[in-house]
Amino acid sequence: MPRRVNYRQVTPTELPNRPRHVYYRQVTPTELRTHRRAAGRCRYFGYMLQAPYSDSYIEAIVNLIARILHLPSRTFDAKRLSRSGAGTTNEPATFFGYRRSLRLPSSVLTALLAFGLIAVAPKTVARSSATIPQSAAQPATQSASHQKQPEKLSAEEFARLVRELSEEGGFFRSDNFTSNETSYLHVIGKLRQLEATGGAYIGVGPEQNFTYIAKIRPRIAFIVDIRRQAMIQHLMFKAIFELSPARDQYLSLLLCRPLSKGKTPRADAPVNDILTAISEAATDTRTLEANLTAIRKEIREKFKIQLTEADQSGLEYVYRSFRADGLEIGYRVDGRRADWFPTLRELILQSDQNGKLGNFLASKEDYEFVRDLHRRNMIIPVVGDFGGKKALASVGDYLRKTGFTVTAFYVSNVEQYLFQGLVFSDFAENVRKLPINDHSLFIRAYPNQRYMHPARIGGHMITTLLQHISVFLRDFDEGRYLSYYDLVSTHYIAGEGGIQ
Repeated sequence: MPRRVNYRQVTPTELPNRPRHVYYRQVTPTELRTHRRAAGRCRYFGYMLQAPYSDSYIEAIVNLIARILHLPSRTFDAKRLSRSGAGTTNEPATFFGYRRSLRLPSSVLTALLAFGLIAVAPKTVARSSATIPQSAAQPATQSASHQKQPEKLSAEEFARLVRELSEEGGFFRSDNFTSNETSYLHVIGKLRQLEATGGAYIGVGPEQNFTYIAKIRPRIAFIVDIRRQAMIQHLMFKAIFELSPARDQYLSLLLCRPLSKGKTPRADAPVNDILTAISEAATDTRTLEANLTAIRKEIREKFKIQLTEADQSGLEYVYRSFRADGLEIGYRVDGRRADWFPTLRELILQSDQNGKLGNFLASKEDYEFVRDLHRRNMIIPVVGDFGGKKALASVGDYLRKTGFTVTAFYVSNVEQYLFQGLVFSDFAENVRKLPINDHSLFIRAYPNQRYMHPARIGGHMITTLLQHISVFLRDFDEGRYLSYYDLVSTHYIAGEGGIQ
């Protein structure tokens, strides 16, 4: 690190208003040993706030002039900064750190400021006068762009949204065939209390979304997941919903367990009876091939989505896994399911905090609602990174144009990985682009591993929580979220408790 660097601690109120030329970068172990005093004062140990090196001073001054005159600032090249020793950059509203002060001769600074004012002031005045009418007309333009909220989508429109809103697929080490969250029903009562119903739903992951959709009753839903295989799996779910008028038929087709005519449960049978019938049914290779053919045909001909060869392989891998494991299928890491992860059977039989079953397959009415939404093409799977530049922002644009407001956004524990990847602030900016109101909610799943959550319930590894999205954005702007634990333990809404 250069010797002529001056560090001072940055306060939370300074973070949202920091100069554009200031970046975070990770501190190496050697630097930490060299700067013990600085590291000791830094709450989020191992990170510091860093400005560009001396070759960027001129750009910093240009940005300062631009900020004074309300002009666009120049964006710095992160790769060039990395080569000059500035390390990895990240939006700085996440951590504490130490800022490098720019030190230039006052005569140079004065000359640069004067030159900038003289050069750009006339253009600024002209631009300001030209933009006033446009700003005044903006509300009318926005209201005119709102289309009527669609009750259903055509197959072509559904396929277009899947294709155009999606990003390139990313890597995740697990196979999320099912959820691993046994506490997913613990916030259902609180969702009812907060009147979370209708509007738009956004989620991530596999089948737990169907339960939240069944309880919230949204008019449209988007499932956004970084893994392309998750999108393929949801297309498989959609095909099975289309082909299965009843719950027993859904599980029979999903698990490749054909039911004999004499052992078919009635439509309103308790879910335990359905699970017993499925457990006693056998499977065979001929049924597997026939079911795969039917699912592929639905995706290709009815949903108008053409799967690549890799997609076809992914579809077959997922369906064969459900057939092989049956009701014992679960969340896998590196190809294995640990004993502490719940099986599909256990997830279906989970109860809420009052002991009542709540899975979407536990109720005929809930199943029929989710199926109807699927048949109207109103549950759209999208490949996307929550911290990416396209998918989540595009979903927000679509919802705003069609007049929908986000009622609930189920994020599971994805934010944990966003913190680890130093892109949490990018996610926050994407959330800011969603159409929300004061009632819009996050649904979070916090793994009780390193730190136990105050709202943890015995017997469950996961704690499910709620938070108002508007409160999240306010706290983010105030610099409250210095770590993932800060996020989940600040202004949360517990399933059985009140607002914290």
